[in-house]
Amino acid sequence: MEEHLMKILIIGDGEVGKSAFVNRYVNGKFNEGYKMTVGVDFSVKVLQWSEKEQVRLLLWDIAGQEHYISMTRVYYKGALGCVVMFDVTNSSSFQHCLNWKKDLDNKAMLPNGDSIPCILLANKCDLPDRVVSADRIDKFSKANGFVTWMETSVKENMNVGESMRTMVQEIMSVRSCLDPLHTRRQVTVNPQLDSEVGNSTRRGCC
Repeated sequence: MEEHLMKILIIGDGEVGKSAFVNRYVNGKFNEGYKMTVGVDFSVKVLQWSEKEQVRLLLWDIAGQEHYISMTRVYYKGALGCVVMFDVTNSSSFQHCLNWKKDLDNKAMLPNGDSIPCILLANKCDLPDRVVSADRIDKFSKANGFVTWMETSVKENMNVGESMRTMVQEIMSVRSCLDPLHTRRQVTVNPQLDSEVGNSTRRGCC
């Protein structure tokens, strides 16, 4: 069984739902209240990606408070993909996505110097008091080098697993182009094989 190890960053302002997203994805649970992340939390999710391949995801949930930005170079090291998340009911969290993306592009790169694959998640789309339109998100995503964007609701479990499958698929595709020894075939998701094998969570700080 071939195993792919992938470090994926989860970044964005505080209180946009990053920790809830990781908990929903890794443990299948949603809690209304979360303690503020201090530094970074680490979680592991193992997927049976195909009949002969497993994917071990190392998810780094990075604190969104401004005073942790100086530490991001250390946190970003070795990452192969990134999720930038904002809250559709909070316009400033959307505006700050540009700062997060620029910080990421300055500090995390692929071996060929390109930016690592990054997707934009518009969280809390189940709430009625939305202030950021889909059209605005779409234009922003295309203008700033995101692979794609999706609306998510961690509470309703909307596009949580789907967004991470998209992330893994993009990393697989990029890796096959960068590494001539890596298989050249496009690995596609088989919903019946893409299943959870194991997971864990632990906390860390700077």
